[in-house]
Amino acid sequence: MTAPSTYGLSTQARNLQWLLTDLVEEVPGVNSVAVVSSDGLLLLSSDPATGSAGGAGEPQTKDRPKGPRGASADLATIVSGLGSLTTGAAALMETGAVKQTMVAMEHGSVFVMAISDGSLLGVHATPDCDMSVVAYHMALFVGRAGHVLTPEVRSELRQSMENTP
Repeated sequence: MTAPSTYGLSTQARNLQWLLTDLVEEVPGVNSVAVVSSDGLLLLSSDPATGSAGGAGEPQTKDRPKGPRGASADLATIVSGLGSLTTGAAALMETGAVKQTMVAMEHGSVFVMAISDGSLLGVHATPDCDMSVVAYHMALFVGRAGHVLTPEVRSELRQSMENTP
C-alpha cells in the first residue's frame, strides 16, 4: 500500500492516515481498518478504492487478500452497528462505557474499539490472527489518535472522504 494523496490536509489528518496505514501494513492478519464517527460516517479507511490509506486503484500486496467490493463501507456499517449495540447493552446492564468489542467468526474476526467522542476504530482480521497483537496495536492507535481526532479533524476527514473520486 502506498500513502494516499494528502495534499491540502492538515498535519493532524495526515498523521491519522499514516497511523492507519501503519496499522494495516505492520500487523499480521489485518485485512482492513475503518475509523467511524459517532454518527456512523466513515472517516478513514484502509480500502484502496476509497483513496484513504492507499491510492485509488493501488494493487493489493501479495500477502494481503483482496476484500469484497465496497468492503470499507460495509466495515464502517458493521463497526457503527456493533458500537451502538454494545453501548446499549452496557447501558442496560449498567456496566459503564464499552472499551472494546471482539467478534470471532469461522472465517475472520472483527474488533471494535472506542477512540473518543463516540468515534470508533474497527478492524477486520483473518481467523488465524493473533487477537492479542491486533488488540494491542488497536490500543496504540487509539492512544495516539484520540487527542488528535478533534471535531475539526473529523470534519476535514469526512470532507476528504466525500471528495474522493
